[in-house]
Amino acid sequence: MIENLSGLHETVNYHQNTQLRLYNNDEPENYPPHWHTPFELIMPTISTYRVLCGEDEYNLRTGDIIIICPGIIHELFAPPKGERIIFQPAVTGLGFRDIDLISSILSPAVLITPEEYPGLYKQIYSQMLAIRDEYFSEKPYMESSIYSRFLDILVSVGRDYTEHAQRAIDATANKQKEYVDKITTVCNYVSEHFAEDLTLEDVASLAGFSKYHFTRLFRQVTSVSFYKFLSQKRIAHAKELLISGEYSIMEVAYLSGFSSHGAFARMFRQVTGVSPNEFRKMYDGAR
Repeated sequence: MIENLSGLHETVNYHQNTQLRLYNNDEPENYPPHWHTPFELIMPTISTYRVLCGEDEYNLRTGDIIIICPGIIHELFAPPKGERIIFQPAVTGLGFRDIDLISSILSPAVLITPEEYPGLYKQIYSQMLAIRDEYFSEKPYMESSIYSRFLDILVSVGRDYTEHAQRAIDATANKQKEYVDKITTVCNYVSEHFAEDLTLEDVASLAGFSKYHFTRLFRQVTSVSFYKFLSQKRIAHAKELLISGEYSIMEVAYLSGFSSHGAFARMFRQVTGVSPNEFRKMYDGAR
């Protein structure tokens, strides 16, 4: 169930003294569009489940697993009877730069099935069951054990994406790793400098490619365009500033790398479905 919903924003009630939430959900109710800061992993154990992330629809069978990235507005539809694991681990404060890259690659969500991930599916399915059992065990170091399994899932899926991207690059085998490494370096650079005036030409030059070659490689490696990746970084930072309440919306736009209030407002609504002012009011109402 969604226990704390203000507008579109869900405040997750974590397990005591942890940044984790998991429950065996057997409720037949549908959940309206909402977003939250932790990841969300859902695996039906009985019957099916349907998930909408923007315009993307995912139909889960028993045993399928969906990973929904932080900050993504999504909607959930349950069958009349069924059960599913719903797992929400927070990543804020973990300090792993790779998580930002993996989130961008997987965004808005990824569906893990035996057909799409034949080499990984059994491993991830087993990890989900182990996470559920560990969560309810109340054993010492439960939180650390669960996070190690969760990070193993992210790393496994992220590496699988990268390996597929490498095979898709039209280059000689000895250049594939070099290309992926260069794009990863660019992603790390953008994560640190997103508030600056970054242009496609400048970043492509940083990687040593023409902007046309860079555009193609970036999408092949990350599955998103460069400008979408940059916008995701800027909007994620803008959300944090809006929630803090320390800055005006004009100041948030500038500090997040946008050249004008209009450009900021358009991109913010495109990504989140609401205006910056509406977002701030929703969060203020949840305090």
